Amino acid sequence: MNKIKVNDKVRLLAGKDQGKEGKVIQILPEEQMIVVEGLNLRYKHARPKKQGEKGQRIQFNAPVDSSNVALICPACGKATRVGFQVNESTNGKKAAKQRICRKCKSVI
Repeated sequence: MNKIKVNDKVRLLAGKDQGKEGKVIQILPEEQMIVVEGLNLRYKHARPKKQGEKGQRIQFNAPVDSSNVALICPACGKATRVGFQVNESTNGKKAAKQRICRKCKSVI
């Protein structure tokens, strides 16, 4: 699940908002779901709490399965898969693992 992170730009591959793009707001690792800003909008109906008040329809972003989104590379602007590259360690420090675009090979 560490291929897509918060604030990444993603494109939806399936569902009612297929082909639309948005920014990742939240990641739910246990369920392998991702919440994307402005996509997969749902309504929650809230009952009135006091007598005389009106009920409400609250709109919220519902989570999407992580397999239904593709990361958009900031360099080439295309939806791509994510690869990993391990940099050699220097000065005795731990080696750094970086995400790379599978299409243009640039670091994400």
